[in-house]
Amino acid sequence: MVGATDRGLCFLEFGDSARNLLESLEQEYPAAKRVPMPKPYPAQFTGWMQALAGYLEGERALSQMPLSLHGTAFQLKVWRYLQTIPAGSVQSYAEVAEAIGQPKAARAVANACGANRIAVVIPCHRVIRGDGTLGGYRWGLDRKRALLDAERRTAKASR
Repeated sequence: MVGATDRGLCFLEFGDSARNLLESLEQEYPAAKRVPMPKPYPAQFTGWMQALAGYLEGERALSQMPLSLHGTAFQLKVWRYLQTIPAGSVQSYAEVAEAIGQPKAARAVANACGANRIAVVIPCHRVIRGDGTLGGYRWGLDRKRALLDAERRTAKASR
């Protein structure tokens, strides 16, 4: 499910049912007025969906999209940094903490990843444990593995 404000994407989550995704959106933005996207879809929205579909199908890297981020200053710092990790690459929570100038904040980085509501575009799937295992992922480890594998295939094909 995708949610957007007039500034950009604010919600992109995976789920097993539209009902559960809608409940998640409502919990995240309880005061927001939620309206379905008017049809025909605006060109900008169509472009976002085409970019996401191409990425998820492993056909191309995900281009930058406008975002409407809501979080603490620390979360925003982490999320912005995650967008600089190249597709198909991974870093540990400790490496991310070091990179943002807070080397003792690995656990806080993990919490920021867990609070991310914009799957894929804020690529928290690119953050793993220091021992090389995948660690957690809000939308499941199988999905995290599939995203990384698809990114690696796309990166390899573009070389």
